[in-house]
Order: sequence, then structure tokens, then C-alpha cells
Amino acid sequence: MKRIASFEVNHDVLTQGMYTSRIDGDITTYDIRMVIPNAGVYLDPAATHTFEHLFATYTRNSDFAENIIYCGPMGCQTGFYFLVRNLLPQDAIELVKKTMEFISKYEGEIPGASRVECGNYLLHDLQGAKQMAASMIPVLENWTEADLVYKK
Repeated sequence: MKRIASFEVNHDVLTQGMYTSRIDGDITTYDIRMVIPNAGVYLDPAATHTFEHLFATYTRNSDFAENIIYCGPMGCQTGFYFLVRNLLPQDAIELVKKTMEFISKYEGEIPGASRVECGNYLLHDLQGAKQMAASMIPVLENWTEADLVYKK
């Protein structure tokens, strides 16, 4: 089988940040890397689940709602993939930064976290999600389009 693009990334030099994983026509997949791969610290499943609910809710209610396709955690528990359509890279960066700010300060009920709305409604951790988002704010503070390129 053909080797997929994400396995071509050198995970030994990958750091926290936001990267362009791939572009397929009008769809761009961003790699939001929240922890350093293979460093022994991974994203907690309950916090990751809550983060995903908040990220999806915020971005799908933003000015770019029509451009949002998907946000979901990586199986390796080191980050998220964020798929958008027809969104300028700088707008995607700003949206992710605003989303991190939103999640880091969020108070209240977790959107979509009831038994009828969620397939694992008991697996949530709001404080953990807020900490995940807060840890990315300084990482992305001065992020630019030039930073979206994976380091070799």
C-alpha cells in the first residue's frame, strides 16, 4: 500500500504548534500538535474528549462556520486534525488561537455531553481541556503562515 503523508513527518523533530498536514483541492488539513511526540506525555482521553466538543462547538459557531469540516483527536494522543475548506491560512491560525482562548476560559455545561448527544458522555474533563488549551496559547501567540511548514 502507498505510505500516507502523515507518516512522512519526522516525529523526532516535531514540536508543539500548528502545521499544514495536507491540501486536497479546497480542503486543508491542519495538524494541531499539542504535545511533543514520543516524549512520554500524552493527551488525556477525558480532557481530549471535552476539548473536541468545545473546539467543534466554537469553530462551528464562528464567522468561519461554513468553512469548518472537522476537528478530531489523533490516535497517537499528541494532537488534533483540523479540516477546513476555502479558509486562508492566516484566518485558520487566528481561528485556532481564538478557539484556544475560548476553551481555556470556558465555564458551564459541556456542549453535547448528555447521554442522548454523546456516545461516551461520562468521559469528560473540563479542567483538563482548559489546561490543554491554555498550554497552546503561548505556543501559537506569534504563529504565522511561515510556521505552518513541518521542520525537516
